[in-house]
Amino acid sequence: MVQTESDQVGTAVIASAVVAFRSNKGWADKAIAQLPDEKLHVALDSNTNSIAVIMNHVAGNLLSRWTDFLTTDGEKPWRNRDDEFVDSFTHRQELKDCWEQGWNRLFDTLASLTPSDLGKTVMIRGEPHSVPLAIHRSLAHCGYHGGQIILIARILAGDNWHTITIPRGGSTAFNQKVWDKGHYQSTTGDLPAKK
Repeated sequence: MVQTESDQVGTAVIASAVVAFRSNKGWADKAIAQLPDEKLHVALDSNTNSIAVIMNHVAGNLLSRWTDFLTTDGEKPWRNRDDEFVDSFTHRQELKDCWEQGWNRLFDTLASLTPSDLGKTVMIRGEPHSVPLAIHRSLAHCGYHGGQIILIARILAGDNWHTITIPRGGSTAFNQKVWDKGHYQSTTGDLPAKK
């Protein structure tokens, strides 16, 4: 079946959302992996959340928003948001399982969306959202909390931190490395031709 231009755009929107969510999760996962178990439960002060609490909140939010995404309100009656800010995890694996459950629900739902779904309206706390707006809202939420996780992990790791993106002063070497492989430009160095 030949896709219309509208279908192609819709497919690209959904695929780009998946890439962006996976990037956000990947950076947070790399930060979390650098900490021993006990540091996941450390709050920097009495007014901040630990990484474990943030992970629990993100997971709870993703489960609520992306369960029956197209047919029910994103704020589920079974969700207890306030409990997400209580650190009740005793084992790293238990925390990781909770985290992964939320992300898996998101990725499974995104994989089930079709280009025609982008024209639909979903509800979040009784407020109508276009499907693209709901996707962007969730992406912004995950990016916000992912940034918190990375910052807290960076502080708690101290001298044991390993940069998870391009290291300071390393942009030129990184660009040369990927450009030589043709990752960001064509092999001739020209911009790709418009179709």
